[in-house]
Amino acid sequence: MPVIEAIQKNAQQMIDLFRDFHSHPELGFEEHRTSRIVAERLRAFGVDEVESGVGGTGVVGIIHGKGGHNRRIGLRADMDALPIQEVTGLGHASQNDGVMHACGHDGHTTMLLGAAQYLAEKRNFKGSVVLIFQPAEEGLGGARKMLAEGLFKRFPCDEIYGLHNKPDGNRGKFGLRKGPMMAGASFFDVIVRGKGGHAAMPDKSKDVIYIATSLVQHLQSVVSRSVAPDDPCVLSVTKISAGSAYNVLPDAAQLGGTLRYFSREVRDLAQSRVESICTGFAAAHEVCIDIQFRETADVLINCVAPADALLAAACEILGTGHVHDNERLTGGAEDFADMLREVPGAYGWLSHAGTMPLHSPAYVFDEEVLPLGASILAHVAERQLA
Repeated sequence: MPVIEAIQKNAQQMIDLFRDFHSHPELGFEEHRTSRIVAERLRAFGVDEVESGVGGTGVVGIIHGKGGHNRRIGLRADMDALPIQEVTGLGHASQNDGVMHACGHDGHTTMLLGAAQYLAEKRNFKGSVVLIFQPAEEGLGGARKMLAEGLFKRFPCDEIYGLHNKPDGNRGKFGLRKGPMMAGASFFDVIVRGKGGHAAMPDKSKDVIYIATSLVQHLQSVVSRSVAPDDPCVLSVTKISAGSAYNVLPDAAQLGGTLRYFSREVRDLAQSRVESICTGFAAAHEVCIDIQFRETADVLINCVAPADALLAAACEILGTGHVHDNERLTGGAEDFADMLREVPGAYGWLSHAGTMPLHSPAYVFDEEVLPLGASILAHVAERQLA
């Protein structure tokens, strides 16, 4: 089957809604306008139950099918934007200074609303569809907050599905990988506390800039010398700050970065090595070094049966030649992984004509794939509740 006709008929409506979301991006847990519009749309579509404020600014809707049956299929989209200044020059570019939908969550939200409109109108399934609009995916723990507030106890799901846009220039391709597909992610913060003083008399101080920059070099050895070559892992220091004057050695320096991994064992090993290196540096240089890790997302693991179901739905919408199950591992993290730890499900990548990378200030989402994504989400729900 091609794109669902009833969804395609609403393509312009979806584009208009997408452009509105794109023009008014909101950061994690600040998606008040977005969640209000989502809830209003769901009620206008005739969705049976709509609840706002789940996990802060999240929205959950439930659509009951025509037949009986207690099975429930969850469909999830994220809503938050990023602290990036947009440079696309689009007519519907961000109106919020320093905030941009640079990851396509505005498109994901629009796709799920498109699927919701169709499912609420047709109800050609048994059981119920649970629509999950999640806040704060970008490293702020939106999924975990929804789960902590009893997401799947209040809105039980037997399976759950989601997708993400992929700006690789291949519009209409869809792929996933069974088992681990996306990395787990931890952020880390390091504070080196030494002894400040005059820059001309470093012997009277404990130079935290020298120590911190040396520490960065040694942290790079964690992956290359402690993690097995066949265990994918990435450690990147992304922030460093210290000092405020040319002639003053500061008394503290701060580092920050991220760790990416595909198993908890590798995560624990890498974190342990980082902590050991910091402890050794502190002793060697007679300073104090504090380090704190914060896991932001688990490893995303696609369950086999739901992955097959999502692939089958995508095949029927896009055609067999456009769908594959050999997606490469990616170091990007996705907190939908935390939902998959509680409910079996699957997550895939929908390619589009854009080529600027995700999180780029020049990223442009391809509006033509809105009906494609909406159709895949709607169809996998119908197939699983047939």
